[in-house]
Amino acid sequence: MQLLTVAVALVAAVMALRVLAAIGWRGLLTAFSCYGLVAAFVVFDLDRHAPHQRFGAANSVTLTRAALTALLWGVVGETMLGTRVLDEGLRWLLAVAATGALLLDGVDGWLARRNGMTSRFGADFDQEVDCLFMLALALLVYDTGHVGVWVLSNGLMRYVFVAAGWLQPALAAPLKPLRRRKVICGVQGAVLIAALAPILPDEVAPPLCLAGLALLSYSFGADVLWLARARGR
Repeated sequence: MQLLTVAVALVAAVMALRVLAAIGWRGLLTAFSCYGLVAAFVVFDLDRHAPHQRFGAANSVTLTRAALTALLWGVVGETMLGTRVLDEGLRWLLAVAATGALLLDGVDGWLARRNGMTSRFGADFDQEVDCLFMLALALLVYDTGHVGVWVLSNGLMRYVFVAAGWLQPALAAPLKPLRRRKVICGVQGAVLIAALAPILPDEVAPPLCLAGLALLSYSFGADVLWLARARGR
């Protein structure tokens, strides 16, 4: 029921984007492809939410973030596959939506712990939405034309890490939960939103994104080093 309710809200939001930002069928298709991917993850992975019998408020917040992320992907689809240009008004609109999603990112985990509803499903659901969110932001920042294609590394690094785990099973071992990852993820989101919003001089965006990429590289590098040492032990 929650998946359907949020889907209806997403339809309304996309229709509003069609009016406010001239988003066409490409954006509509991309937005619902993203949401369909998230919905499939929820349906097929929900067993790992056991022993909880309710979806829970925390997962509802994550699902709301997924819908906002789908909206970002809708604009990605329209600008990169169509003729829509990221003008100043659209960049402000996207920055506001992305800021809302980023602020909610700190709420779902707190709600899960407060209500005793933590689960492996909830943690992975949160992480997958984070990754889709960061990749959409990186693509939008690249689409502004002020940052080179290397900015996509800010959104692709986690997927490269997962692919490396398939090739080298030692990198797929469980990691200890650390606040460092959550903090750096939040900083990374803030950096990309700042680069997307037309609030900073154009020449500031590349070094800002590069600093975010360096911080992200440090975080993944530290995890790879820890996994290598754990395998040695």
